[in-house]
Amino acid sequence: MPKIDLTMDVNGRKVVKQSEPHKRLLDFLREDLNLTGTKEGCGAGECGTCSVFVDGKLVKSCLMPAAKADGAKIETIEGLARPGSLTPVQQAFHKTGASQCGYCIPGMVMAATSALRENPDAGIEEIKERLGGNICRCTGYTKIFEAVEIARDVIAGRLPETALDEDATGESFIGANVRRLDAPSKVSGRLKYAADMKMVDMLQMQVLRAPMPHARIVSIDTSEAEAMEGVACVITSADVPGTDGFGVFVHDQPVMARGKVRHFGEAVAAVAAEDLITARRALAKIKVEYEELPGVYAPEDALVDGAPVIHDYAQDNVIKHIPIRKGDIAKGFAEADLILEDEFRTQQVEHAYLEPEAGIAYVDHDDVVTVLSPSQNITHHRHMLAEILALPINKVRFIMSPVGGGFGGKEDMIYQGMLALAAMKTHRPVQLNFTREESLVASAKRHPSRVRYKMGLKWSGEITAIEFDMLSDGGAYGMSSEGVMRKAAILSCGPYEVHNLKVDTKVVYTNNTPSGAFRTFGGMQAQFATESMMDMAAEALDMDPFELRRINMMRIGSRTHTQQELTTASLDRVLDAAEEASRWEAGAPKVRGPRRNDLGGPDTRKPCTLGARIGEPTDTQTKDERVAS
Repeated sequence: MPKIDLTMDVNGRKVVKQSEPHKRLLDFLREDLNLTGTKEGCGAGECGTCSVFVDGKLVKSCLMPAAKADGAKIETIEGLARPGSLTPVQQAFHKTGASQCGYCIPGMVMAATSALRENPDAGIEEIKERLGGNICRCTGYTKIFEAVEIARDVIAGRLPETALDEDATGESFIGANVRRLDAPSKVSGRLKYAADMKMVDMLQMQVLRAPMPHARIVSIDTSEAEAMEGVACVITSADVPGTDGFGVFVHDQPVMARGKVRHFGEAVAAVAAEDLITARRALAKIKVEYEELPGVYAPEDALVDGAPVIHDYAQDNVIKHIPIRKGDIAKGFAEADLILEDEFRTQQVEHAYLEPEAGIAYVDHDDVVTVLSPSQNITHHRHMLAEILALPINKVRFIMSPVGGGFGGKEDMIYQGMLALAAMKTHRPVQLNFTREESLVASAKRHPSRVRYKMGLKWSGEITAIEFDMLSDGGAYGMSSEGVMRKAAILSCGPYEVHNLKVDTKVVYTNNTPSGAFRTFGGMQAQFATESMMDMAAEALDMDPFELRRINMMRIGSRTHTQQELTTASLDRVLDAAEEASRWEAGAPKVRGPRRNDLGGPDTRKPCTLGARIGEPTDTQTKDERVAS
């Protein structure tokens, strides 16, 4: 297809370039102009990381064809300030610590700049509304909103420019607001994440993924794809020179499906080509014959006699079982005045980090295979990759690129092996950037769980015994499951001293997307069940939930579920602070009736109609003057 001629003003510079007609404005800016401060987070106009100004209007560049921007005036994050300087908005983001992983921040700065250009006097509710098209997964937004308010007041002259300076720290940094060293590169869009990096003669990788969750691979024919012009190599599991298995605790996961696929979207083959289009077209030329196998999709079904076996080494489909026993469980329940039983379930949860998985691999001048990716566990990944590649450890190197959000989801190695194999096969740099769809289908999720809970209590509120049984869905591969189950078992019954308990946490294989590390690492599923039971117990005992927790809380000298004696404990202070901050009405849960007096306080955000908080500018500035500011 012939290229198209594009002419536009980009950050005050006239650009005349030819480009491919399929490209979006986002692609044109990133690939043709190397303006990588504009990020791709979703490709669907939902996250706002790709926000730019087109003729003064804030636009999601992933939704605009490059051809439509022909003749337009484009402003990106790189064009907001002169090189080496920052706008008041950027300085305010630096001051408040609004940039954490930083991946959303260029788009967030663009949206904040747009909000203050549209209305220099925007109040906090309007600021929230105008930034509503941009997602951040790290900050909780409070620091972002605070930054926009500070910038607004500095621009309007209500605050001096010194308000943007770093806070004094005094003799100690402890308890002081210390600015992040990497914030200027994040708020200006200069920081390079893995997908932003370019190397000379670099190939692009695309991955062929399984169209079914459980199937034997009868044959793979890559000959037609390999013969295509522009294709540098095609790799499958047959290209692995070493031990084809990796994982945090059990090395059960191949670089690409070997012998059979175990979940929908599992990598089966990969193509490295001169460009993305060629690589994607080559995937369609790979012929794979599958023999579909019966699957197991619920953890309970994985334990049934005769259930499909996911991994031959685990005929019972059990990845790990962690038991904890303390005291005499039968005696504890016999002493109880009240016994409660219930079941709790939690669902699979996607991390939704703003930066999709990405990486580059190359073989350097000393034949060291180097992988650059946002890995949260690079030392472990390096050791596993050395085994996979059958290389001594000094011939494998991992470089941790800036992590655009991880939350544990980038702790498990998924795609780095494919990149390394392609780099070794071609002796050229190879880059792989996941789409959001690929990230959703192939990356590890939070473990779904089922908890059966039995709790015995005296009328005084003292817990006499707990029986806690958790069954979790580990998906197709073990990944971090064993560690998650250990943490779930240790934290199972919460920060409460229970003298008699029986805890079992078990995780099994299924043909679902693998489960892995996620913030709280097993604790969330356990605490959801435990704290729900505590509230239900408070209602059954006609007791205030805070009082029930204080009766059973661990104190100095208490022994944990694993018999550790505590020398410090702070739950009493935590409960006091929570009770005060929530304006809690003392009493059993059922005494409140239809009205809650602890709601609707000054810090409670009221619901609103979309756009209702956006007002008109109240100052006398012209639009051009606002844009200049």
